[in-house]
Amino acid sequence: LNIGICSTAAKMLLSGSSRILCNHNTLIVGRLSARTVAVRLASDASNNEKPSFVTYRVVANVVPNTGKTYAHGGQHLTATQYRGLASGRDLYNVSKTVTGPKACSQVGIDKLGITGPTTVYKNLTYQELFDHEVANKEGEVASCKYGETFTVDTGKFTGRSPKDKWIVKNPGTESERLLDWGKVNQPTKPEVYKELYEKAVKYFNTKDKVYVFDGFCGANPKTQKKIRFVHDLAWQQHFVSNMFIRPTSEQQIENFEPDFTIINCCSQVDEDWKRHGLNSEVAVVFNVEEKTAVIFGTWYGGENKKGIFSLMNYWLPLADTLSMHCSANVGKKGDSALFFGLSGTGKTTLSADPHRSLIGDDEHGWDEDGIFNFEGGCYAKTIDLTEEKEPDIYRAIKKDALLENVMLKPKEGKLVPAYDDISKTPNGRVSYPIFHIDNYHVPQMAGHPKNILFLTCDAFGVLPPVSKLSPYQAMYHFLSGYTAKVAGTELGIKEPQATFSACFGAAFLTLHPTVYADLLAKKLKQHYSQAWLVNTGWAGGAYGVGQRMSIKDTRACVDAILDGSALAADFEKDEIFGFEIPTSLPGVDPKVLNPKHAWPDQKAFEETAKKLGQMYIDNFKKYEGKGSMDYTKFGPSIK
Repeated sequence: LNIGICSTAAKMLLSGSSRILCNHNTLIVGRLSARTVAVRLASDASNNEKPSFVTYRVVANVVPNTGKTYAHGGQHLTATQYRGLASGRDLYNVSKTVTGPKACSQVGIDKLGITGPTTVYKNLTYQELFDHEVANKEGEVASCKYGETFTVDTGKFTGRSPKDKWIVKNPGTESERLLDWGKVNQPTKPEVYKELYEKAVKYFNTKDKVYVFDGFCGANPKTQKKIRFVHDLAWQQHFVSNMFIRPTSEQQIENFEPDFTIINCCSQVDEDWKRHGLNSEVAVVFNVEEKTAVIFGTWYGGENKKGIFSLMNYWLPLADTLSMHCSANVGKKGDSALFFGLSGTGKTTLSADPHRSLIGDDEHGWDEDGIFNFEGGCYAKTIDLTEEKEPDIYRAIKKDALLENVMLKPKEGKLVPAYDDISKTPNGRVSYPIFHIDNYHVPQMAGHPKNILFLTCDAFGVLPPVSKLSPYQAMYHFLSGYTAKVAGTELGIKEPQATFSACFGAAFLTLHPTVYADLLAKKLKQHYSQAWLVNTGWAGGAYGVGQRMSIKDTRACVDAILDGSALAADFEKDEIFGFEIPTSLPGVDPKVLNPKHAWPDQKAFEETAKKLGQMYIDNFKKYEGKGSMDYTKFGPSIK
């Protein structure tokens, strides 16, 4: 910390410890022990190591509203931002273990009907979660380069199970009228939900202990939602502790009244699924009006996270705020950027930029103030992960991170991750709190984005690595959401398959796609944001013939967008798709920029490009005459 303040309270606790604290420019306020921190810092210093952690809390009477800014991680924060700072594992310290016959009522889960457990573990600290995971034998401890990390196996389900996600269709309600019912938002009956809910409650009432997490979704207080999770396992509380916004004071969750609660019965199944009209014994069911959901039969952590995201996609647009499946970062000049894309297209990878501060890697909102993160952590794929290719993600894998479905191998008496071993699944994952990224953007909010990148994984190999879109073309491609389903992100996907996913996140849209498109169009017009289409897929041929775009070339294209050199480039218009392709960019081979030059067979390229163009046209027919404007004419033109 570049902060020249040492708490008077800390100085008074221990003279020797205080001297160490002051020498490290560390501010300690509140519940923390000066002795504990001083000993840890002294230990690190004696081993010639960088301090492994610095814990602090800034309060109003220590940092006044004087107009002065405070330096942190290369950023200059106002007093208000600094007081809200939540960085470091020990700042999340609101743990409460409640025991006795009234434990459930003291925590508030008796309102759900859960009254049986006599021990409730509420918002355990990271160290407590780790201790519980080990004691419960819920997984293995992996020896990673930057620290021991707990790892779990989620069984059969190593990705989401979209065919088993349901929403209750309550007659005469707002959600019945507004929801976009269909394959994504499958309707089920209130009486079915009643049975499943009672089954979940009955199960937890047989348990002696239960894990409860109270937290938040959405960094902007205007639209922030209070969320509660009820879990059977410590590692699942660990997962949601990583992924959602953690409370930093007991006052934040005192008398907590959640806006939504998920009861996760992952170890149980719905034996009556045929009678209930479901697709399998797995059931992930949401009831908007009752503000509850139940999960049966799948241990995959992502179901918790994506369930809440789907709800944010319902709540926020109704408040004139755009909810987005994208990552986001911000430059030193405050220039923010959005990266739209499905899993496997590079959202997490490309937004983790050493020259920019990360806001978040997956889910964001855009309102009148700017953009903001929904989450409190990141969820990254680990396939073929190396420190050289992805240093930020690799170094984030340490204590408090959580590995899912990553194979381990013995090495010198320890278990170490084998990221190149995908025998379990190509969708190995790691979740970690946002503060594991050194240059994360502390406020978790930023101004209106200067650049918007639509990331696509083109399995046909005919889209350029980067192309500039007009505002109307941007809307066409946003609604189209062309990409490829990448192996492992969903059950049954073994290799890339071409697909169109509206708004680059159709699986999570609860309203009709044109609702989000109209909101984006409004934002683009108001804030003059420039949209780009970036292909992280194949070049030189289709999947099986060409090669995947190198991360080096993709990063060079993204850098050119963010530093302005792409906008200043000369362009040539694509004959079929109509977008503009830069003729040269710093650090990128011109043959790579225009995909037809990378194909050895020009006739095959033209035929494939027309094939993909026709797929766009056919897909977009469902949006003709929908929304505030018909964008059909801004798509491909086949002659």
